[in-house]
Amino acid sequence: MPRFTVHVRDEWLTVPCKDTSYPVNWLGLEALKRYAKNKPDNGGISHIKDVRFVARRCQGQGLLDGEDTIDDVLEDNDFVELEIEGDTMSSDYIPSQPGISYLYPYTASHLLYKSVNRIRPYREPEEHIFLDGNSLSSTDLVNLGRGLYKIKLTPEAEKKVEQSRELLDTIVKENKVVYGITTGFGKFARTVIPISKLKELQENLIRSHSAGLGSPLSPERTRMLLALRINVLAKGHSGISLETLHNMIQAFNASCLSFVPEKGTVGASGDLAPLSHLALGLMGEGKMWSPKSGWADAKYVLEAHGLRPISLKPKEDMIIALPLQGLALINGTQMITSLGAEAVERAESVARQADIIAALTLEVLKGTTKAFDSDIHELRPHPGQKEVALRFRALLDSDHHPSEIAESHRFCDRVQDAYTMRCCPQVHGIVNDTIAFVRNIINTEINSATDNPMVFAERGETISGGNFHGEYPAKALDYLTIGVHELASISERRIERLCNPSLSELPAFLVNEGGLNSGFMIAHCTAAALDFSFLAVSENKVLCHPSSVDSLSTSAATEDHVSMGGWAARKSLRVIEHVEQVLAIELLAACQGIEFLRPLRTTTPLEKVYDLVRSVVKPWIKDRFMSADIEAVHRLLVDQKVWNVARPYIEKYCTELLPESRPSSPTAFSLEPPPSPRKRVRLE
Repeated sequence: MPRFTVHVRDEWLTVPCKDTSYPVNWLGLEALKRYAKNKPDNGGISHIKDVRFVARRCQGQGLLDGEDTIDDVLEDNDFVELEIEGDTMSSDYIPSQPGISYLYPYTASHLLYKSVNRIRPYREPEEHIFLDGNSLSSTDLVNLGRGLYKIKLTPEAEKKVEQSRELLDTIVKENKVVYGITTGFGKFARTVIPISKLKELQENLIRSHSAGLGSPLSPERTRMLLALRINVLAKGHSGISLETLHNMIQAFNASCLSFVPEKGTVGASGDLAPLSHLALGLMGEGKMWSPKSGWADAKYVLEAHGLRPISLKPKEDMIIALPLQGLALINGTQMITSLGAEAVERAESVARQADIIAALTLEVLKGTTKAFDSDIHELRPHPGQKEVALRFRALLDSDHHPSEIAESHRFCDRVQDAYTMRCCPQVHGIVNDTIAFVRNIINTEINSATDNPMVFAERGETISGGNFHGEYPAKALDYLTIGVHELASISERRIERLCNPSLSELPAFLVNEGGLNSGFMIAHCTAAALDFSFLAVSENKVLCHPSSVDSLSTSAATEDHVSMGGWAARKSLRVIEHVEQVLAIELLAACQGIEFLRPLRTTTPLEKVYDLVRSVVKPWIKDRFMSADIEAVHRLLVDQKVWNVARPYIEKYCTELLPESRPSSPTAFSLEPPPSPRKRVRLE
């Protein structure tokens, strides 16, 4: 018999339909009857027939004509949204996804990152990434989260998984007593569980550990979490069955994503609560999201995609050794690490774009390029410092890209620039080195077995250890947070120099007719514009306090030291978002400063950056609401468009091997004037 899942207010209702020649209105009324029947006060509905409503398909949000027959407009197992006239939903209500369903690339959870609501239609990917537990990178993981790839296991990984599982099956068949596999947990470790109840043992573990709170992870982040757990299980040291692992891969490839609250993990033993919620949906319990259904009961979402809930067998979900640790599905650092992978990728993106924005600000403030001379940085050869100085030279080199602005003040009487310009290689550079350090730890963690106990099939042995502890990614992400914050701190000071006429030689607050117009001063005093940069920097100072220096004893003092890595990962993403927003404000201010230097032009790559910004934000001629401008430029940074515009010029500079420009300047003394740029010879 055909049946349909209908969403009425906060409930999902299954409505069987004996005759699909009935009209859509009949389906709506039947759903309302079931809804009212299940509510003590009938859901506030006095007379079902008096309720006015419209029906939409959840997929595509197409409006359904109430008089059309069900057979003409719906398919078996379709999801339908019922909108009752006059209803106002609670802000905590999670609606089915409108339209075609959306994933949010590079986003924080919708509460943390809603200012840049860059939605893109979800399209089922055609390409696959092969997972073996050893070769996944943070870039790959983020792309899996964005829905660019499906997953397959390598044959070698499948073989290892099967061998690991065979060992556990042997343990059960021989009635061996192994903690967490054939026993209870914690104080019940000496309680041997009958074989007939081992499946119930594993399922109860998942249900009891699904105790997270807060908003759900975005679809992108849940995909990352699921993909990373699959990758760890593919190493073959967890004891999961190949059948269960294939079911997880099928759910990932169909984008059937469990409701995973963002809060609830202390990062040891692993991310138990988030991973339990992830597993709970795969078991067909709790809520689940997919592009086809939006949010609905997990069993209906799986069924709509032709998938079956996973059936847990001994040790699936299990990570034993400490009380209240689960099985192969729930013990590990995948929540911390998957969010950490996103943090690393976004941090790298914003760091290299920060160099471009700072170079543009230096041009507007008529700074000198002398501080970026390669000889200076060879004397303090930190890789990040040298890289930033090279980018500045690539963007500002007068031989490659003549700058009329630079030539206009070549022989000014200024001796040296402020630290916020002169010291960019040193300040931005350590951020680059920090990101590289953290990336190495995160990529190692991505391909690490973090279960407990570990199953060593080749030795015929299971061993309890502590690989589930999240201290490595937690400490690394605290370090990343502190490092990346400095980009916002120094950017905010450059914004001050752009807006302050005593420091910039530009009109006060970057606007004509000061007094009539307040220009950037208004933005400077509101949370939506430049003052937002101060608020963001100030908030970052609090968020930069390391989470991993704290520890609370849990689980009756068995888990007596924890990493707090979940909070370290989430606040790292918040700080990175603030950094992006502060840099967006600086980029806006620098482009506004260019307007007052016209008709002079800056270098070619920086003119391209200026053109990019002006494609989404007009010059500030008179006062206007500025929040939308900041959001538009923030979007450019998140999409890496600023980097993509400047990148070809930076790469060309690095490959052409031309002699470094060293134009004369009052900030440097030379016994002999440098040769004319026109007479310099290309290096062989």
